Amino acid sequence: MSLTIKRKKDNRVVKCILHRVADIPGGVTVSVANLGGSALFEGTPLAVGGNGLYVVVKTAQIVTAATATATTYEVAKGHHFKVGDRFATDACNGQLITAIDKTDPAKDVITVGTTLGAAITAGTCAFESKGADKTLKNTPVAIAGSNYDVKSGENLFADAWVIGVVRKANAPIVNDAILTALKNIAYV
Repeated sequence: MSLTIKRKKDNRVVKCILHRVADIPGGVTVSVANLGGSALFEGTPLAVGGNGLYVVVKTAQIVTAATATATTYEVAKGHHFKVGDRFATDACNGQLITAIDKTDPAKDVITVGTTLGAAITAGTCAFESKGADKTLKNTPVAIAGSNYDVKSGENLFADAWVIGVVRKANAPIVNDAILTALKNIAYV
């Protein structure tokens, strides 16, 4: 057995869950195989996946308005999209992601193969769709209760809350379909 010491800068954690009322006893195991981010943030919607694992409901906040003919979309850091996922909004059918540029420290640029076909305003919630439609790929049942580092190749054990109150301004962005599915989570 060896001792490993890791050094890294501490960051102030901004909490988004105001009240925690009921969780899934014993927590859940989140599959990281399809995650494109390095951290799972508190308040991230989780859905039941396969083989007893839970999956992240992928969302991203559009930070710069895009025209109806755009194929690149600037999104806030902290999303979990990967190349090959379907990128959609409530107004636009999902299109395949062909590239993600993460070089800018303030935002990521997601490129899709075909335009989404409608103008997108800043602040819009983009999400992973099932196909070339506006349907969520995964329906959330809970939210992650804490911030976690995502390590490639390792599943993630997390607390999952089904009843609670979340400060919407500090939480990962959600759309109306997610709000409806998480009927016992109040976003204020």
